[in-house]
Amino acid sequence: MLEIKHLKTLDVLAKQGNLVKTADALFMTQSALSHQIKQLEDSYQLKLFERKSQPLQFTPAGKTLLQLAQQVLPLMQQTETTLKRLACGEQGRLKIGVECHTCFEWLLPLLRPFQTQWPNIDVDIASRLSVDALAALRQGQLDLVITSDPIEQTDLAFHPLFSYEIQLLLPPNHSLNHQAWLQPQDLINETLICYPVSEEKLDIFRQFLTPQKLRPKATEHTDMTLMMLHRVESGRGVCALPKWLLDTQTDFHHLPRKRLGQNGLWSTLYAATQNTDQPPPYMVDFIDRVKQTMAN
Repeated sequence: MLEIKHLKTLDVLAKQGNLVKTADALFMTQSALSHQIKQLEDSYQLKLFERKSQPLQFTPAGKTLLQLAQQVLPLMQQTETTLKRLACGEQGRLKIGVECHTCFEWLLPLLRPFQTQWPNIDVDIASRLSVDALAALRQGQLDLVITSDPIEQTDLAFHPLFSYEIQLLLPPNHSLNHQAWLQPQDLINETLICYPVSEEKLDIFRQFLTPQKLRPKATEHTDMTLMMLHRVESGRGVCALPKWLLDTQTDFHHLPRKRLGQNGLWSTLYAATQNTDQPPPYMVDFIDRVKQTMAN
């Protein structure tokens, strides 16, 4: 029966060219090597090489097995290397699902140094899913989900990343500019510009307006943060965005910002993962990087 040791023997034999050198390279006696080859030849009733030729000349049967060895052995070595890296957490997959539009502003720049540190980790961001992100995480379609909606589930773990304040951006000369902070009723005559997601996913609705059973006069939607800012600047409405994001938009620093509520409207982002005792080291590093980057 053909075994891996036979393929290794034939590969070394082809490289060394004779039995003596092959036996030395394999740390075998010449007798043991000859016995192994004889058993293989007997099992197929075929000669594998011409013994009297120098260097050894493989027969068609020997060439067939040698070709197999040259295909299989590198694949085995590559697989063994991959398994060792997986065991050490140096190789794997990090497929990220994102439930907030503004996350891309800090997530994409963070990926470059992460990939430099973990070159053997295949990183991908899932933009569209057939199921919700947490369900995809449970099914193994995702490895990590960035969300502001932690739920109590024993099979999932939610790691706090950072908290941030959400502020309302107003057009120049808006009537609310004189107020130090805003109450929910201040928005009932406004057009609220927001991302095209369900209202229950937006903190300004979930935490600020909906508990008071209030709504803005109208809502407009856009996928693009920059377009949202331009609409506010042109007086088409107001928008609620993270303070850290507004701080980075230097072209719009002339627009007034207001706190939502006397103490501000705050939200926390989490990294959701499957609940395991030992998450991969690269996943732990990714979570730590987000915490450190956004804490500065």
